[in-house]
Amino acid sequence: MVDDVDQQQTTNTVEEPLDLIRFSLDEQIHVKMRNDKELRGRLHAYDQHLNMILGDVEETKTTIEIDEETYEEIYKSTKWNIRMFFVKGNGLVLVAPPLRVG
Repeated sequence: MVDDVDQQQTTNTVEEPLDLIRFSLDEQIHVKMRNDKELRGRLHAYDQHLNMILGDVEETKTTIEIDEETYEEIYKSTKWNIRMFFVKGNGLVLVAPPLRVG
């Protein structure tokens, strides 16, 4: 019985950065990309380079336009849904796992 408890604690502790990704498998994550894109989707798979396969993805692309009269910045967001998405790891800026309470 003690071995089961020790093994469960070992498998649920974060010992290296990729553990956070491993704990997020089959959960909704937030990914920020280099090209002003943000993704929210269910993590299906990943590798050591942080290439990922996400499902049920909502992609948000933010663009900034300058008003020609007032020179104010206007932020515009375009969103669309993608059923399955391959994310190349070298374009990642941030990966946020789901919020865990307790």
